[in-house]
Amino acid sequence: MEVNNCMLPDGLLYHVDYNVWVSQNDDGTVDLGMTDIAQTLAGSIIHCRPKKVGRGVKAGRSVATVESGKWVGPVKSPLTGEIVSRNDAAEADATILNRSPYNEGWIVRLAPVDWDGERAALVTGEQASEGFAAYMAEKELSECIHCEGFEA
Repeated sequence: MEVNNCMLPDGLLYHVDYNVWVSQNDDGTVDLGMTDIAQTLAGSIIHCRPKKVGRGVKAGRSVATVESGKWVGPVKSPLTGEIVSRNDAAEADATILNRSPYNEGWIVRLAPVDWDGERAALVTGEQASEGFAAYMAEKELSECIHCEGFEA
């Protein structure tokens, strides 16, 4: 789906307030990354520092710190769990978060503690579209900007 030129692929779960996506893997872990909207707001990302593997994370807390030319801030997890993997490629070349936020730009893989309970805070489809449209209006973001080589 698309909201004001911002790509929000079907099949993912979204947390609008944290501006992140979640994808469940076959082994019960989940991959987490920034949305197209988040990468647009951040601008050209120069650093991504995921938390260490083995670290426990509570819902609402940071799994990584991202830095761009105009912003430094946390990437928050909507889920409680343990970081079981991190994307070393994103740490080595943070621009991957701008170029491929949904594919190669995942940030961490979590083993969630309460998937069934916390999943309710995530949205898809029409709820995601409406939520992100309202979020963009609040942030006065008219559309997403994509760098050369962008893939959704």
